[in-house]
Amino acid sequence: MSGAPIDSFKALAHPTRFAVLQSLIGKERNVGEIEEATGIAQPGLSQQLAVLRNSRLVTTRRDAKLVYYSLNTELFVDLAAILAQFGPVDDANIPPAVKRRFTTGVATFARMG
Repeated sequence: MSGAPIDSFKALAHPTRFAVLQSLIGKERNVGEIEEATGIAQPGLSQQLAVLRNSRLVTTRRDAKLVYYSLNTELFVDLAAILAQFGPVDDANIPPAVKRRFTTGVATFARMG
């Protein structure tokens, strides 16, 4: 993986950026759609999107005047591989609600990849 993974993990750790990333699971959105989905107003949203772009967590596509954002699923796979090096997760310690959310997210990424 090129670049510093720590920058990606730091970007993930911010609650506002995490909310933006969650809004992009399974779909691409433009800034207005992200603002509507998250309730994060400008200019704060643009600042957070810049951090996500710089950390490569999102990719962009321009269509006329609109810029569309989507998750960089390849980077998320790389980050998951880094985390897996720290050892297996004991499922017994994971609450059921978290398990459901994780398996749904993995299924979404599998469909996208």
